[in-house]
Amino acid sequence: VQLVESGGGLVQAGGSLRLSCAASGTTFGITTMAWYRRAPEKPRELVAAIVTEYGNTTYTDSVKGRFTISRDNAKNMMYLQMKSLKPEDTAVYYCAAAYLGVQAMCMFASEYRYWGQGTQVTVSS
Repeated sequence: VQLVESGGGLVQAGGSLRLSCAASGTTFGITTMAWYRRAPEKPRELVAAIVTEYGNTTYTDSVKGRFTISRDNAKNMMYLQMKSLKPEDTAVYYCAAAYLGVQAMCMFASEYRYWGQGTQVTVSS
């Protein structure tokens, strides 16, 4: 499976961006997908995750109400709509895919088998 992120860039605080993740290869069996981010000198952080079949979602507290994760299974795409961006959202954003065997939420990075190369999001103040 290959995951390719796009949509990152430079935006002013309060602005919006939409990240996309395109999955290709053997995508059958993906149960959960997620967006992670890593800011300079900070650990990798789960931003949001989605159960691919049922659409259940979870978000880290700092993005609740501002970010929305979604997926289009027919197109093998996942998205992260980001609004009201803050400088602290600056990071490299990665998409990830898990094959859990069951449709379930996954909060652990170690469970995600495939990762994209990342896309930079920079929010200026």
